[in-house]
Amino acid sequence: MSATQQLARFPSLNGKRVFVTGGGSGIGAEIVSALAEQGAVVAFVDIVKEASEALCQQIVAKGFTAPLFRHCDLRDIAALQATIAEFAAQVGDFEVLVNNAANDERHKLEDVTQEYWDNRIAINQRPAFFAAQAVAPGMKKKKAGSIINFSSISWHISGGGYPVYTTAKASMLGLTRGLARDLGGDNIRVNTVTPGWVMTERQIALWLDEQGKEDIKRNQCLPGQLLPSHLASMVLFLAADDSAMCTAQEFIVDAGWA
Repeated sequence: MSATQQLARFPSLNGKRVFVTGGGSGIGAEIVSALAEQGAVVAFVDIVKEASEALCQQIVAKGFTAPLFRHCDLRDIAALQATIAEFAAQVGDFEVLVNNAANDERHKLEDVTQEYWDNRIAINQRPAFFAAQAVAPGMKKKKAGSIINFSSISWHISGGGYPVYTTAKASMLGLTRGLARDLGGDNIRVNTVTPGWVMTERQIALWLDEQGKEDIKRNQCLPGQLLPSHLASMVLFLAADDSAMCTAQEFIVDAGWA
C-alpha cells in the first residue's frame, strides 16, 4: 500500500482516464502508481522502456490494473499526439492530463548553443502545450477535465546552473494561466504543480552531496526528505473532482523552501 493510499481515497478518480508524460520513473512513476491504485485508467509515455515496463508489472503485482505504456520521445510532437489519439481510441477521451516529463540537465550560459536551447525546450516546454492541444477536444466534449502542468522551484529561488531549464519551467505558469482562461468555459481546469528538490533516484545519484543535504536542512521549513509520493498526493487532489473550483493556480510542494 502506498503513502498516497494511506492518506486519502478519491472516489471520483475511479475509472477516470488519465494521460501522464514521463511516467516511467521518478515523480512520474509515483504518479502513475498512485492513480492506478485509485482505480484510474492510466496511460503514459516515457523514453525509458525497461523501467516503464517494470513499473506496469509492479502495479499488476499489487493487484491493480496495468497502465497502458508506449515508448515515446516527446521531442517528436507528431508521435506524442498520435500516441494520445491511439490511447484515447482504445480507452476513451482523457479527463486528466499530467504534463510531468522534464530533464534538469546542468549547463552554463556560455555553453548554450541554439541547437542545445532548442533541444532543451523540446523536452521541458514544448510537449506540455501540444499534449494539452491533443486532449482538449475530448475534454470539451465531456465538458470536464483537469490539466496539470509541472514547474519547479528552481526559478522561484533564482537557482543557477541550468538557465534554459529555469526558463522552460517558469513558462509553465504562463501556459497554465492562459489555458485556464481559454478552456475554463468548458469546465476544464488547468493548474501548476511546482516541486521542490524531490529525492528521486536520479537526483540522489547525480546531484545530492553533503552540501546539498545542508542546503535542504537550511532551506526547507519542514524536516525530512521531499519524496515523489508527496507530489503524487497533490496530483491526485487536482485530478479528482475534489478540486472542482481550482484553476489557474500554482500549488507549490517544496516543504517551504520557496
